[in-house]
Amino acid sequence: MLTEPLIQQLNLLRLHGMRAALEAQLADPAIGALRFEERFALLIQHEQAERANCRLAQRLRWARLPQGSACVEDLTSRHPRGVDPVTLAAVRDLSWIKRHLNVLITGPCGVGKSYFASALAHAACRADFSARCFRLPRLAEELARAHALQRRSSLLRQLAKIDVLLIDDFGLAVLTDQLRRDLLEILDDRYDKKSTIITSQLPVEEWHAWIADPTLADAILDRLVHNAYRLALRGESMRKQKSLPGEKPADR
Repeated sequence: MLTEPLIQQLNLLRLHGMRAALEAQLADPAIGALRFEERFALLIQHEQAERANCRLAQRLRWARLPQGSACVEDLTSRHPRGVDPVTLAAVRDLSWIKRHLNVLITGPCGVGKSYFASALAHAACRADFSARCFRLPRLAEELARAHALQRRSSLLRQLAKIDVLLIDDFGLAVLTDQLRRDLLEILDDRYDKKSTIITSQLPVEEWHAWIADPTLADAILDRLVHNAYRLALRGESMRKQKSLPGEKPADR
């Protein structure tokens, strides 16, 4: 069989990894030393790798991580930030996702909370889990829009299915009564079924006062805090460290 029609057939079947591997084999004069089974196995391996890469790219696009280049392998060397080594090793292991536990990351502005959270969510995507990130103000907007369009239930079902939900900047948005109730619904749907990552400038001990409604605060925190790893980051703002030489960082 002529190779060009074969390549076209692989394209029609969307076997792009096999097509690329076949083209590489045809250009390799030493490939003839391999048996047919070995060459065919290489084609299958390339197709599997291609599909895995496509799935990962799709998960990362959907995740919308605030720092897409964050890498969990860098957490110990680049961003220790005073985190307890045992706790850090536990969250890097990702076993908390299978156990449906949460991760709460707190610390001052610029200390690297979003980097930590993005690195964990990125690792989850690499491990074939689904992830999605919302800044709390943006999540509030999405929920308000869903209420207006009468599709709140659909949005809540979507959020309930995500393996790792990252809520960034917890504690910054002004909580309306409806947003408090929506947060309770989201966390109740996910409790003991999925995992949630929270980043906040507020210490966990101040979240109850921020929520402001004692009854709803008790219910929200009961589903969020008691089954969670806590990472309290310390240090100066990383944004200040990135200032240009000789430039005085702007006060914030």
